Amino acid sequence: MNKLIRFCCIVFLIISCKKEHPSNEVKNGNIDQTVEVNENIPTLNYSQLKPWLNKKDNTTYVVNFWATWCAPCVKELPYFENVSSIYKDQNVKVILVSLDFPKMKNSRLIPYVKKENIQPKVLHLDDTNEQFWINDIAQSWSGAIPATLIYNKDKRKFYEQSFTQEELETEIQTFIN
Repeated sequence: MNKLIRFCCIVFLIISCKKEHPSNEVKNGNIDQTVEVNENIPTLNYSQLKPWLNKKDNTTYVVNFWATWCAPCVKELPYFENVSSIYKDQNVKVILVSLDFPKMKNSRLIPYVKKENIQPKVLHLDDTNEQFWINDIAQSWSGAIPATLIYNKDKRKFYEQSFTQEELETEIQTFIN
């Protein structure tokens, strides 16, 4: 299974080198100011995503990197949806960062998010400098997905793995207790 995930990541890296111009993107690096975003899923480059990965407030952030073409990613998405609801009153925020190919945003990502009624914030990352941003997010990250970053102002931990509901809740508990 690990080889399959790595293979998918390599395919992602090769295909994503041909960057398309997203019709809707965040302007001026301001992550809160968007221009007519497709179904509220903004397409960001890494410099626009980075503020979402480094907030210094009283919230614990659970940032999951996934794609609709990644079966282990799709399998664990309900767990992220659940913890988003369970821990919303405990200052926990889930952010789902889609690594779907740019041409898949309208054909797969948006329909999937609508069909599954995904409630956490979904962002679409489209940045061809994968070697930089993968290493910047976590030096230990090979680029395989699913992968998750959990952090708050005091603690930060990266997980290159799939989660069960119980495992994800256990990890979140270590950040909020």
